[in-house]
Amino acid sequence: MALDFQVLGQLQCPGSLFKPDLGTNIGQSSRSRVRRPRWLHRNHPLYGKLMSLNWDLLAKQIHSCNSFVLCSHIRPDCDALGSELGLAGILDQLGKQVRIINGHPTPPNLAFIDPQRRIEVLGEHVQAEQISGDCFVVLDTSAWAQIGPMGDVLRGFSGKKLCIDHHVGEDDLGTQFFKDTQAEATGHLVAKLAKHLNVPINKDMAKALYAAIATDTGWFRFGSTTADTYRVIAELLECGAVPSEIYGDLYERDTLGRVRLRGRILSRTTAELDGQLVYTHVLKEDFAETGAVSSDTEDAINLTLAIAGTQVAVIFVEQLNDPGFKLSFRSRCAVDCSQLAGRFGGGGHKAAAGAFVKGTLDEVQSQVLPVVKQAIADQS
Repeated sequence: MALDFQVLGQLQCPGSLFKPDLGTNIGQSSRSRVRRPRWLHRNHPLYGKLMSLNWDLLAKQIHSCNSFVLCSHIRPDCDALGSELGLAGILDQLGKQVRIINGHPTPPNLAFIDPQRRIEVLGEHVQAEQISGDCFVVLDTSAWAQIGPMGDVLRGFSGKKLCIDHHVGEDDLGTQFFKDTQAEATGHLVAKLAKHLNVPINKDMAKALYAAIATDTGWFRFGSTTADTYRVIAELLECGAVPSEIYGDLYERDTLGRVRLRGRILSRTTAELDGQLVYTHVLKEDFAETGAVSSDTEDAINLTLAIAGTQVAVIFVEQLNDPGFKLSFRSRCAVDCSQLAGRFGGGGHKAAAGAFVKGTLDEVQSQVLPVVKQAIADQS
C-alpha cells in the first residue's frame, strides 16, 4: 500500500526523517557554483549544514518542466537504477512524461528492480537523435567518464540539466548540481525529494529505493549508515518494501557462472603488508570460461574484506571492450578510497571508490599497488 504523506491534513511524513535541511543551500550551475572552502572538510561540524542541497530550488525546477530524461552511470548498480525508478515514480505522479535511458544495460542479476522494463538502453531501444525533453536529470554520478555513451546526449541536450548525487567529486557537466555528500545513497535523496514534493511513495518505488540504500551501505554495514538511514528504511517498509524478498532477489539468485567466477577471484587473492592489503583480479577469458558476465564482478571485492586484518582491498577487472582494467577500492581504515581513485581519474567515497586504468595487468598493478601501499603506510 502506498504511503500518503498528507497525514492528518499536514503535508508531512511520519517521523523526522524528511525534516528540512538547515543552513546555506547549494543548487547552482556547475559553471558558476561557489566552490566548497578548503577548510570545510567532511568532519567539520558545519559540513552537513553548509553542503546540504536546495530542496526548494530542485522542486521549482521539476515543477517548471513537463518531460524528463533520466540517466545514471555506466555499469549501473542498485543505487543508480533504484534512484532512477524512484524519481520516475515521483514524476509519474506529478503528471510528467518520463524516460529512463542508460548507456549500459541493466545487469541481469538486477533486472528484478525494474519489473515493468521501463529502463531503456541507448543504441538498443533508442537512438541519440530520438531523445528530447524539457529536462535531463543525471543521477548517482557527477563524472563524464561514468555517464559513458549518454555523455554526448547530455552535451547536446537543449533543455534544463540537473544532477542529483551523493558523491564527493564532480566534473563540469553543465548541470545544476543538487548534492548531499553526507547521504549514504542517492536513493535516500530521492526519498527525501518525494516528501518535499508531497508525493506518496508506492510499493514499486519503495522496493527500488530500499534496494538502492541497502546495497550502497553494504546492507547497512558501512560507516555511512546513520540513524537517518534507518528512519528512511522504516518509512520504505511502511510503503511496502519487503526486505526478505529484496535480499533474496539480490543475493540468492546467483547463476552457476557467477559462483564459479567468484571462486576464481577468491583463489587469486594476494595479501601484503602483513595482511593489511589484499588484492585480486579478473581477466577477460574468465567470463567465457566460467559462463559469467561482467556484472558478476560487482561486490566481489567485499568478500576479500572478510579476511581478518584486511584494511584495504583492491580488485582489478579487465574490461571486455576497453584495453585496461576497472579498479575497485575498499577501505575499513583511515585510507580514503576516493583519494586513491582520484589519483587515477576516478572517484567515489572514503570507504569505496573506483577508477579505470589502461594497460596490461602487470602494468596497471605496478602503477596502482605502490600508491595503495604508501597510503596505508601514511595512515599507520
